[in-house]
Amino acid sequence: MGALFSCFSPSSPPPPQRRRPVAAGRRQASPPPAGSSGRWTRMRSGRKEDPGLLTHEQALAAAAILIQHHRENGGVAEPTIPFDRSTSTRHPPSKKKDALPRSSSTRPRSLADPLLQPQQLVNQDVKIEDLETNRFVLVHGGGFGAWCWYKTIALLEDSGFKVFAVDLTGSGIHSFDTNNITSLPQYVKPLIDFLEKLSDNEKVILVGHDFGGACISYAMEAFPSKIAKAVFVSAAMLQNSQNTLDMFSQQADADTLMRQAQIFLYANGNDHPPTAIDLNKEMLKDLLFNQSPVKDIALASVSMRSIPFAPVLEKLSLTEKNYGSVRRFFIETTEDNAIPLSLQETMCSSNPPEKVFRIKGSDHSPFFSKPQALHKFLVEIAKIPQTLNTH
Repeated sequence: MGALFSCFSPSSPPPPQRRRPVAAGRRQASPPPAGSSGRWTRMRSGRKEDPGLLTHEQALAAAAILIQHHRENGGVAEPTIPFDRSTSTRHPPSKKKDALPRSSSTRPRSLADPLLQPQQLVNQDVKIEDLETNRFVLVHGGGFGAWCWYKTIALLEDSGFKVFAVDLTGSGIHSFDTNNITSLPQYVKPLIDFLEKLSDNEKVILVGHDFGGACISYAMEAFPSKIAKAVFVSAAMLQNSQNTLDMFSQQADADTLMRQAQIFLYANGNDHPPTAIDLNKEMLKDLLFNQSPVKDIALASVSMRSIPFAPVLEKLSLTEKNYGSVRRFFIETTEDNAIPLSLQETMCSSNPPEKVFRIKGSDHSPFFSKPQALHKFLVEIAKIPQTLNTH
């Protein structure tokens, strides 16, 4: 388990490199005028600036300032003098509220980029004390575990929220044989146990992904007073007396990737119903992670477990009094091969939520492929004010 969690830890930054002093006789650039920004503003009429030359002269200027401070402070150089080492062209800060940070690099962003760095985190300027609740409960989809939310957990906690990601029965590091799960209540029990322990005045925002949508629906029926909002992230948003299999059967294409990838397990023998479903490892990328970084795909390939079959078949009993009293929101994913956008739209039209958000360019796993966009919408949903018609 320790080795697994170590996968989530960002790598330590490399030690700072000592810069050599400028050789005697070389031209030193003048420091910027007082009140100017830390970056050089250079103007040459009639000539286009050479980025390489600009960076070289920046280095000379920084070295010159270091030498000057070294002399003025009796031979002790101050280590805190700022110097911009980026060779990219910088964009001015966006004035748009809550805008996502833009990459300043001219190279195309790789899908295999490393884990999020602190400067990439979305600054939502959230006033936690003004929110109805500051607690998120993240519920994974079939085959996944709490591990899949690691980027979302980091982003939400960085914004001041409290986050709990649950491992449902037989998922993630929960030590239970998936083949022995015989009902939806048994599968959802870790989530129900968590909600039961909340005090009467505590509320959470439930977030469900994939089959986790059916799980949070079950919880909404059981504990409507403890759930401020429910967010379905490309998830099974079912109606009363409907099961997850019914939802998937609405797909027009009978030869979907999902059907091709499914491997049924028969722990009780081939003459009995399947006990669980595995997904073909060779098809995981195309099915679930077609826009995700390769490191996250590798993590999923060694962490995913079987999906219990009985809960998928179980019909939900949902009432307007309980389930219907919880505010629902849906987040669509446009490049989804597991629950196609057309099916997501069908669920939203037949069982309309309060509001629908859309993450463009996301596969079925936006917590991997578009973590900042997912985070932005989750925070936006948290900031929606409490209605007068509360439970």
